Amino acid sequence: MKAKFVVSLMVALTIALLTGPVVLAADVLKQVPENELKKVKEALPAKATAEPAKPRRILIFCRTEGFPHDSIPIGAKALELMGEKTGAWKSDISVDMKAFDADSLKKYDAVVFNNTTQLKFKDPKHREALLEFVRNGGGIVGIHAACDNFPTWKEGQDMIGAVFNGHPWQQIPVKLDDPKSPLSKAFDGKAFWVKDEIYRFKAPYSRDRLHVLLSMDMTRIDNKQSRPDGDNAVAWIQEVGKGHAFYCSLGHVHEIFWNPTLLQFYCDGMQYALGDLKADATSSAKLSPQPEAIHAPEKAGK
Repeated sequence: MKAKFVVSLMVALTIALLTGPVVLAADVLKQVPENELKKVKEALPAKATAEPAKPRRILIFCRTEGFPHDSIPIGAKALELMGEKTGAWKSDISVDMKAFDADSLKKYDAVVFNNTTQLKFKDPKHREALLEFVRNGGGIVGIHAACDNFPTWKEGQDMIGAVFNGHPWQQIPVKLDDPKSPLSKAFDGKAFWVKDEIYRFKAPYSRDRLHVLLSMDMTRIDNKQSRPDGDNAVAWIQEVGKGHAFYCSLGHVHEIFWNPTLLQFYCDGMQYALGDLKADATSSAKLSPQPEAIHAPEKAGK
């Protein structure tokens, strides 16, 4: 079944690249199986953590110019349904670069890069428009492969916070780096193990710039594939000018999008990016005193 998703996704994205405007919802989201859709609906948060300051609209951008993840449709649908159920936002879903025209971005409060890959943003006007959008208060959210974009655009990399540098892990222990953050509330003070394609990052990743929320618990795993400094983050936030950025690397496997805890985490991350959920984004290295992290169980499933 997942192989069919990849084929459908590649066909839809090829059409998009060749013909111009394509709304992904019309071409690919219909491929989300009913049994998976049912699981997503059952796992969605019942309500938003914060009351929206005003009606919100987000752009869920799903274009790939590199590897097309077959979890793009289920991820987009989960975010769309999440906004509808909680009343926290309404969604537009697209693969069309015209969405980054300055006039188009004015419609939105946040942009979500949903497993996008190798986006070049060749048009300088689109680069300028997105930077201005975020710096003037717009939100930016990255899901999983959103760190594998902007290969020639440093400002774009900075907004996401890191660049993909391999995925050597498939199951990891995750610790809560800042358990007191409002964005960590979904985990109820409990660190965890997760099965997914787990990313390793390179610059511009740095705790000198980012407020890390989740990271690999290296006290529970012996893996020589780690970064030399042993700092393998999973999720973070940062301020970009007046805007707010949230990134989480979980979202390769479909199951992530019907995990109630992780959906709540994504919902809160979205609300942070939208400006409705307030949280301290001071870079982790500058926090004083340093938060006491909560470590994962020694073994998965415990």
